[in-house]
Amino acid sequence: MERTLSGDDSTTPHSDGRLHAAVALDGRGPCIAEARRVVAGFLTEMRAEHGIRVSQRCLELTQLVVSELVTNASKYASGPILLDLQIAGGLVEVQVWDSDPALPVARAADASRIGQHGLEIVTAVCQSVEVAREPVGKRITARLALVDTPSGEDPTRRR
Repeated sequence: MERTLSGDDSTTPHSDGRLHAAVALDGRGPCIAEARRVVAGFLTEMRAEHGIRVSQRCLELTQLVVSELVTNASKYASGPILLDLQIAGGLVEVQVWDSDPALPVARAADASRIGQHGLEIVTAVCQSVEVAREPVGKRITARLALVDTPSGEDPTRRR
């Protein structure tokens, strides 16, 4: 499913068959709540209209991951933030792009530190996290399991 960057909520299949949504955020405070709403809407639509199994845990963790990534992007980069969501291979893939070329580094765990735990949280709850410098800025890609399943089971198949 692809949401246009102009804010239109219509969806269409991605050219390679993946379910996809994308939105441009302005990078200001309310954009974090907007990003969480986009995640909730996208994953709810995947369940209701496409029969994709999405656990409540996945929905909540994906909103947490998006909150952390968009918060960091709005804090450290000026300008727009691009949020891209897609379903592929039993995972929801979250990509957040911003204009700051500096790559974030997860700090060592420190319970006494106030703040700066975002990337630490993201890496703890995701199956994988990748950070890549782009021609302009950077892109962080995080992948989360749609459902908690025994190994070998196809999580996208509805029962």
